[in-house]
Amino acid sequence: MKRPDGTFPSDGLTRRRLLVGAASVATAGLVAQGHTSEQPRWDGQRGVTKGRIKQSVAAWCFKSTPLERLARNAAAMGIASIELVDPKDWPILKRHGLICALANSHGFVKGWNHPENHAMCEAKIRQAVEACAEASFPNVITFSGFRNGMPDDVGLEHTVRGLKKVVGYAEKRRVNLILEVLNSRVDEEMKGHPGYMGDSVEWCVEVCRRIGSERLKILFDIYHVQIMQGDIITRIRQFKDYIGHYHTAGVPGRNEIDQTQELNYGAIMKAVAETGFDGYVAQEFIPTRDPMTSLWEAVRLCDV
Repeated sequence: MKRPDGTFPSDGLTRRRLLVGAASVATAGLVAQGHTSEQPRWDGQRGVTKGRIKQSVAAWCFKSTPLERLARNAAAMGIASIELVDPKDWPILKRHGLICALANSHGFVKGWNHPENHAMCEAKIRQAVEACAEASFPNVITFSGFRNGMPDDVGLEHTVRGLKKVVGYAEKRRVNLILEVLNSRVDEEMKGHPGYMGDSVEWCVEVCRRIGSERLKILFDIYHVQIMQGDIITRIRQFKDYIGHYHTAGVPGRNEIDQTQELNYGAIMKAVAETGFDGYVAQEFIPTRDPMTSLWEAVRLCDV
């Protein structure tokens, strides 16, 4: 209906007003997601209340926070572990009632797929297993190593042969060996590892299947698996009997696991819990905001 002056009521809804309204909606959305410059910081609240998922945090991602402070804050949030911490620093964890759910051993560049690395890997694995057994900590990480021109089937044979040298010792000491899946697509430090052989769930599971020990499992790194293969929840259900540990991070970027990335971690964690998994899920993302606030938000998200 026209006004007496010949205009329509909608004429007052100018482009400028539309833009201002859209900006207000967008800002409200960012506030709801926790991504404004005035985002509140973690104030000491507990993050774990349900506890179906036992949570850990990878120390290297939060290296800007001194370990003593990280341990104190992690305990306050309800996190049970800080992992990939060297044994010399384990007393700090114990002081705050934490464990190291996953201990370091050899690196990911030189691993079991090349026989010339077997002696080194074996020595480091045995040392880490012994330390974990003494401390009553559950897991030691291990890696395939880089291809360096080696075919995957040949590397698989070498990896099986190498791990057989130490799996009996792990069984005796009641410590798990955890073989990590890493992505070989992203060529950016600590966000991808071009040339890494164990870059698929199936390859790593086949290693476990051939060895046939309950003390050898895979590390299902959700970030890496999403980049290489996707289909996360289906793979979790399909390979649940071979999964001994989980890592988180946002895709792409390896940053927060919130609304800024593509994975639905709430649904993923529910799927993990539904498989009856009783190991640890570790936050292994690189924070871009206040580290403790980002960690607390991730812990809450994974507490399903």
